[in-house]
Amino acid sequence: MRILIVEDDLEAAEAMARGLTEAGHDCVRGADGEEGLAAARDGEFDVMIVDRMMPRMDGLTLVGTLRREGDRTPVLFLSALGEVGDRVDGLQAGGDDYLVKPYAFPELIARIEALARRRDTGSVQTLLKVGELEMDLIARTVHRSGKEIDLQPREFQLLEFMMRHAGQSVTRTMLLEKVWHYHFDPQTNVIDVHISRLRSKIDKGFDRPMLQTVRGAGYRLDA
Repeated sequence: MRILIVEDDLEAAEAMARGLTEAGHDCVRGADGEEGLAAARDGEFDVMIVDRMMPRMDGLTLVGTLRREGDRTPVLFLSALGEVGDRVDGLQAGGDDYLVKPYAFPELIARIEALARRRDTGSVQTLLKVGELEMDLIARTVHRSGKEIDLQPREFQLLEFMMRHAGQSVTRTMLLEKVWHYHFDPQTNVIDVHISRLRSKIDKGFDRPMLQTVRGAGYRLDA
């Protein structure tokens, strides 16, 4: 599994990551709430382990923000705050489980594996919707206000990524890595060309453009 650990205690985070790596998992760390939020937005994770009390952004705010943005990655809250009210707050903020510090490492492993199984057996999202734009991942079709839009395979992949990150600024680096699977900049205008083609297809003939250029940042799909 790919796991995001959001924990401001360096020693505790390194020990956790070491144990999870030895158990066969791939770990990414956010050193505080804001770093954790950026990492969650930028990557795909099977489970997130989030501390509650952190600088710059607490865990409840982090998870609440992700849930409002449509991120449904399972979250295990990890905290020294263990009263009933604390656990309820964590679950109501969007957490899926809550483990109190200090904890036994085998229990941590068992809980994240249970969260991953729960996600695997859940319903698979096959329809993406952003405003009047709809994408059917099974039929491989796209419609805006009922009008079918014909996309080439790469355009479909690009739009799918933009729809999954609707309302967020998406950088060229993110697109190169997630859509083209490049881990370097090929120094071409491939992204600009595809964005231009995609924009002409999903916005042409409609009063309001959805695919925006964010100066100095990248692109954003707005509902």
